[in-house]
Amino acid sequence: MFEPDQRVTVDLSGLIVQGVAFSQNVQKALGTIVRQVSADPPVYLVDLVFSFKGIKRVEVPEARIHQP
Repeated sequence: MFEPDQRVTVDLSGLIVQGVAFSQNVQKALGTIVRQVSADPPVYLVDLVFSFKGIKRVEVPEARIHQP
């Protein structure tokens, strides 16, 4: 379980967010947990340190989130 304001790395490889497809190379994007948006399955809103093609916040399954 992750907490708001916690620094994490997220694996965005292969995800499509708002029409943007992330390449297989985006496996360790730095970000900060904003809040949990779903409990089953656990999904978190993450504020990314760097934007990717204008995408700054993404919803990420817990399995793709790791401690830095």
